Amino acid sequence: MKKPQIATNLSENLEKLNVNREKASKLFADVIEKAVKKSKPDTTAVLETDLDNQLANQPAPLKITVLGGGSFGTAMANLSSKNGCEVTLWVRDKRSVKSMQKTHINKKYLPDHKLDERLQFTHDLQAAVKGKDLIFVAVPSAAFRETLQKIAPFISAQAIVSLTKGMEKDTFALMSDVIADELPNVAFGVMSGPNLAKEIMNNMPSATVIASQSAALRLAVQTALHSAFFRVFASDDLIGVELGGALKNIYAIAMGMAAAYDIGENTKAMILTRALAEMSRFGVQAGANPLTFLGLSGVGDLYATCSSTLSRNYQIGNMLGRGMSLDQAIKKLGQTAEGINTIQQVNEKAIKEGIYMPITHALHDIIYEDKAPLGVALNLMEAGFRSDVEFVMPHQVQPKHN
Repeated sequence: MKKPQIATNLSENLEKLNVNREKASKLFADVIEKAVKKSKPDTTAVLETDLDNQLANQPAPLKITVLGGGSFGTAMANLSSKNGCEVTLWVRDKRSVKSMQKTHINKKYLPDHKLDERLQFTHDLQAAVKGKDLIFVAVPSAAFRETLQKIAPFISAQAIVSLTKGMEKDTFALMSDVIADELPNVAFGVMSGPNLAKEIMNNMPSATVIASQSAALRLAVQTALHSAFFRVFASDDLIGVELGGALKNIYAIAMGMAAAYDIGENTKAMILTRALAEMSRFGVQAGANPLTFLGLSGVGDLYATCSSTLSRNYQIGNMLGRGMSLDQAIKKLGQTAEGINTIQQVNEKAIKEGIYMPITHALHDIIYEDKAPLGVALNLMEAGFRSDVEFVMPHQVQPKHN
């Protein structure tokens, strides 16, 4: 897995954003100005003069497009619209767009929730993307690269934020890698956290993390989404935040499967903590900060996804644990469960690089090699001795236990 090729200097990111009268709203420029004041005081005066000359006196709302009409994309579009942003939700299916334009309800994914009346809907990709400040991409990982390729001709000053939690099939690429490949001159970030869409729509207090090397972009996302019920925290560890969001799906499947066997609280706690150990091990190998996994995008998202029946990955795991085939479970769910693809990706990567990932390997054996779940679970329990937290006390390989 390669690391994203990103500009680490704020001025480089500002140049990529290319703010001017035609391409950015006043509020977006103001957000960038605040970030510059905090990050590079010596350039503030020049940028202030430039912004004053180019932008109108009255602030305009951020112009945002969300690509993908699934539950989370819809929830983020609704939230930013309620915050006063000019928001368009792009959905591929024309019939769904017409239905949402008429009813302001996403009948497939959030049928019980009325969406903000100011929220706009379209199936025209060019119209959705051109002239916007922020583009949130919330399509499944399998469609992520194709979507970026389609919008590339219409990208000028827009910043890209991935809401997709997963890895690209066959490449091990995170979504930030795909953005860097397809839109190399664009400022970008990734967002992840314990964000079950239905709870957000019900105004249950929630939080997320926006990770980017650009302070301006982080502040712009916070401006767009932060509200009384939804807090937006910042990070500069893109790899750690993104891996947390991708890897936790594996363990939600494991927890859902285990729940089908009526496990106890001790077992749940063991799965959660050993899952966190696997996530941090894999993350450090990829260049992430292990402390990132103690935050919202790590243990926070892991807990929410592993303990809620609203989680698609938990549901898939539970159905598999009750004897359904993978095809039957996917068909019944009717939505994408990113963890299924991630298990394949991470299993192969871990074997190749020698990363100890026993839960991931066990799930791969059960799902793809048709091994009996109880037998695999017993083998896990009989595995050799290890330290609890390897970053506190390094693991010592035992000659008779591995």
